[in-house]
Amino acid sequence: MAANKTRKPAALTEWDMAANIRTKSDIIAHLEAALAENDVPFLLSVMGDIARSEGMSKIAGEMGLSREGLYRSLSPDGNPSFETVIKLLGLLGLRLTVERKPSRRKPAQKSA
Repeated sequence: MAANKTRKPAALTEWDMAANIRTKSDIIAHLEAALAENDVPFLLSVMGDIARSEGMSKIAGEMGLSREGLYRSLSPDGNPSFETVIKLLGLLGLRLTVERKPSRRKPAQKSA
């Protein structure tokens, strides 16, 4: 009878979202998914991952911020200014738009 050989389990590696964001379509898909969650800390984390995918030092420099300051702003506990968010989107070649949210309620009738 053959000896039972045990295999060593494969080593796990930490998955890094920033390393997997390669195209504008990837960036847009990640931002849309994060926005759909209505979870600000998650959105900030995704924005941080996107900035890292583009080069955090490069992005921070173009925004006039320190790398550490941008990391802090885009951390889940961060609180970036709206200006920071708009600048980051602009550097990524994106802009913020608004669309009507689907509603289940009937529109209010105007009184005469």
